Amino acid sequence: MLARFAVRAVLAAGLAVLPACALSPPNAGSAAQPAPPENPFVGGNQARLLVDGPRTHRAMFEAIAAARDHVNIETYILDGGELAQKLAALLAEKVKSGVKVHVMYDSVGSIGAPKAYFQDLRDAGVAVCEFNPVQRVETVNHRNHRKITVVDGKVAFTGGINISETYASSSRRARASQDQEQDKKNGWRDTQVRVEGPVVAQFQRVFLDDWALQDCGPWRDARFFPPPERRGSLVARVVRSDPDRGESEMYRELLGRISRARDRVWLTFGYFVPDPRTVQVLIDAAHRGVDVEIVLPGFSDFWAPVYAGRSHYAELLEAGVRIFEWHEALMHAKTAVIDGVWSSVGSTNLDWRSFVLNYEADLIVHDGDFARELERRFTLDVAASVPVDPQAWPQRPAGERFKEWLARQWEYLL
Repeated sequence: MLARFAVRAVLAAGLAVLPACALSPPNAGSAAQPAPPENPFVGGNQARLLVDGPRTHRAMFEAIAAARDHVNIETYILDGGELAQKLAALLAEKVKSGVKVHVMYDSVGSIGAPKAYFQDLRDAGVAVCEFNPVQRVETVNHRNHRKITVVDGKVAFTGGINISETYASSSRRARASQDQEQDKKNGWRDTQVRVEGPVVAQFQRVFLDDWALQDCGPWRDARFFPPPERRGSLVARVVRSDPDRGESEMYRELLGRISRARDRVWLTFGYFVPDPRTVQVLIDAAHRGVDVEIVLPGFSDFWAPVYAGRSHYAELLEAGVRIFEWHEALMHAKTAVIDGVWSSVGSTNLDWRSFVLNYEADLIVHDGDFARELERRFTLDVAASVPVDPQAWPQRPAGERFKEWLARQWEYLL
């Protein structure tokens, strides 16, 4: 918990050095011709949804154990706890077998990890890189929030799940536990995706670009881009948010897709602190008769983002947007499914930080079967959530309204 407060303090201190333009989200509604996508849609992929930490980490460790050439890991949080120690032992074993291993962690996100942990990785032969060290005051707010693992250039993982003891148990266990207050902290509800096929090369490129951006040193000699193999029928691509490029491709893609939605927009986000354009796009969709539903956390590891998000509820509810809050475990997933065919899973939240300040990466899939799987997951999340009542919402206590107002003043930082 102290580490999380330290993270917030570091980010708050860094805000003072940001130029005013850095706090403006990209204009998704601009009439200007949008930039062409960096990564085109490619076919021949297969993807499997992974729900919560235990299942995800098990799948990731299995893929790493089967590595024959290289393992590239990029994560926001690598906390040095028991799970991270198991990862370190596995990576050391792979290095001994001749596999080239690269690990990149975010300096602020991993601020609670012992320095000795990363030194042990280096001593084992792992190439380790710290993203934007906190000593660089001018970039302290530009955090690498991506969660990408690539194995042999053939298998990739992405989503919202870090390598942290926070994910020690599943959200289902947290809901069933007798000691819910404790298990809420360790049973986060999150989503990851395992991908095979040609789109893996796009994840690989993001990782290698970040490694070069940070001047992490030479890559180990590996076959990063083996000949692509068709593994399924999914059409997919990777989108990134990159403050150095002054744009969030995910912001443009998501809001553009919501603007064109005809039937339903189902969103799940661990952090919801929307800019005015995002709010308007959601309202416009609801006014067109689109079924707009959003699953959001009922509490978080930091109170302010929840209340900043709630400060927007009234206008969304009035427009017909349905909002559900998850209260029985911490909701941290970042997914969207629109019109039963367009889906996204990744690290991007629906907030200013993800769209303006962070490095993010998301997988976008055009496929009805995958969308239906994500819709089934969404339906389960709705069933486990508490709907926000449009009639009761205006009667919430004055103390709650004050917290919303206070958080709203700092929403661009949250």
